[in-house]
Amino acid sequence: MSSSNQVRASHILIKHQGSRRKASWKDPDGLVISNTTRDSAVTQLKSLREDIVSGKSTFDQVATRVSDCSSAKRGGDLGPFGRGQMQKPFEEATFSLKVGEISEIVDTDSGVHIILRTG
Repeated sequence: MSSSNQVRASHILIKHQGSRRKASWKDPDGLVISNTTRDSAVTQLKSLREDIVSGKSTFDQVATRVSDCSSAKRGGDLGPFGRGQMQKPFEEATFSLKVGEISEIVDTDSGVHIILRTG
């Protein structure tokens, strides 16, 4: 896979009040999402990132348990994608990571993410 054309990544998404779609596979009516502030979503995601980086949890375990994206059932795996296929901040963050690196918090219209570049 050429790093300039395509990447592969997994992510953990936490939706919040400002997310464009306030529902997910684990919150179909959006009750939790509608009551989650962006700040609390960021705090939760930072804590989860620390658990992953410290080795307390694995990325795919956390993604499966917590992510609001349907990719949770695949441990957060989005598969390969090229430029122009994801929201710009997500794309830029993913392409800037080295394989195996985990991003800091990335904001998109969908919510807040941490991204693990896998390829």
